[in-house]
Amino acid sequence: MAPIPGSGLAKGLAVTLRTMTKKTVTEQYPDAQPDLPPRTRGVIGLFEENCTVCMLCARECPDWCIYIDSHKETVPAATPGGRERSRNVLDRFAIDFSLCMYCGICIEVCPFDALFWSPEFEYAETDIRDLTHERDKLREWMWTVPAPPALDPGAEEPKEITTARKTAEKLATTQPHPAAPTGPSTESAEQTAPDAGPSASNAGPSAAPNAGPSAPNTEPTDPAPPKPHPTERSSPPTEPPTGPTAPEGDAP
Repeated sequence: MAPIPGSGLAKGLAVTLRTMTKKTVTEQYPDAQPDLPPRTRGVIGLFEENCTVCMLCARECPDWCIYIDSHKETVPAATPGGRERSRNVLDRFAIDFSLCMYCGICIEVCPFDALFWSPEFEYAETDIRDLTHERDKLREWMWTVPAPPALDPGAEEPKEITTARKTAEKLATTQPHPAAPTGPSTESAEQTAPDAGPSASNAGPSAAPNAGPSAPNTEPTDPAPPKPHPTERSSPPTEPPTGPTAPEGDAP
């Protein structure tokens, strides 16, 4: 369908009429500060403690506006007999904001989170040489860096927390459990088996009154003296005769 002649002009006049009836609001800067979003790219702050002088930010900067100087120091061995190590010590870290184009590549490539965006933008200078901020000035901008936003409740759990939880669960399953007792105690054995029979200490007849008639006492007693043979003499022995002995059995 062909457009109606003059429809574009009518739409433009309608927009003009709608805006003419609204009240104009002008922010009176600098008396009223603008409400900037938290990810505003204003100035770059340096957290010096995290910097390892890897030079990655200076190499990746497309404008070559980052200047870093450092020197090496020898660290003594931490243990006796250990090997000495060397580490880089930061001497200078400067950013020339007269050349910076605020691309944020230096912040993205920093592997140790030493550079941060700050929403502050009021650092204009009358001399262009003052736009080169040294590390002391960059450290002051860290106090204006806002806190990171809260995590999305529906987002996935961070990998660091997941790995730490799995490691803790693995250690809990591999730890040895306390050793169980090798056998039940005397009291528990008597409680679990009350009808198994009298104990060794109560083996007498009184220990089991319902076990039936008691068995006869089979304990050994002193043996009785042997009875004399009928052919043996029962009278006490007499003095031996002086004469020839008579044969046995002929005595009166």
